[in-house]
Amino acid sequence: LCATITGNATETREHRTFAPLDISAPLDPEKVALGRMLFSDPILSSRQMISCSSCHDLNEGGTVRLPRTVGYDGKEHRFNAPTIFNVAKNYLLGWRGEFKSLEALNEKVLLDVNLMAADWAILEARLSSSPIYSQWFNRIYGHGPDRVSLLDALVTFQRSLITPNARFDTYLRGDSSALRPAELEGLHLFMSYGCASCHQGMNLGGNMMQKFGIFPPTSQLDAVIVPSEGKSPIGHGWDESLFRVPSLRNVAVTGPYFHDGRVESLSEAVSIMGQRQLGRTLSSPEIEAIVAFLNTLTGEYDGRKLHATAPATANNR
Repeated sequence: LCATITGNATETREHRTFAPLDISAPLDPEKVALGRMLFSDPILSSRQMISCSSCHDLNEGGTVRLPRTVGYDGKEHRFNAPTIFNVAKNYLLGWRGEFKSLEALNEKVLLDVNLMAADWAILEARLSSSPIYSQWFNRIYGHGPDRVSLLDALVTFQRSLITPNARFDTYLRGDSSALRPAELEGLHLFMSYGCASCHQGMNLGGNMMQKFGIFPPTSQLDAVIVPSEGKSPIGHGWDESLFRVPSLRNVAVTGPYFHDGRVESLSEAVSIMGQRQLGRTLSSPEIEAIVAFLNTLTGEYDGRKLHATAPATANNR
């Protein structure tokens, strides 16, 4: 790959484009533990039937293997559930990029009528009446549960959901043997064809908006599809084909892909992206090489490498 010489230092092009995933600053372990409990507890939903982990399962890549999950009123959610892992490394949040803080995003999820469908009066009353939660909040925050402390606990836990030690991180830190030849070829194609123009930085995405469909579709499958349920959060004049560029961290274990979860196969997703975003018909060897590179982006959580699970169906969840 290309390199530039700066003084006595040789800096490869990929080192100017990407950065290894770092661990966040130390977090309060008690807040992390409280947030972990809340994240998996249906107590935060109006009918106490679902939790945050219902759509963001830490055992399934921080998402669920469904194109779109189903909300409280029985309607499918408008967009595919993105992975919660490394969410704190994203500058923009939500498929429409309308949130810039995890606190705002979490509050939206808790109060949305087709997500958790709760309200602050219900949440504060329930948590205050729980001896366990009341004790935790009073010990950590010096008072009972309220909006600010609840959001702080959830966000602190989510900031802990970092997946380090992907082989690509090892490569970026200087171990040239961390990637095999086919994976290096995929990295070269990923950069030379322009994928890295949008999927760059520490999270390989998550920090800009882009139109899905720069080039005309070659089939109905790769046309832009925006589910009709719900309204655009931005309002009148919003381009329905504009989306936050997702992070590619752990992409091999977080399918199905795209905002509507239309594609289960990572190879097919790469092919569609080549056509719609690059104007290229990628050959089978090129797709295989890029997928090989993308597989090096899978990191670890709780000391174990993330792994893919079988696709789910709406009837078995």
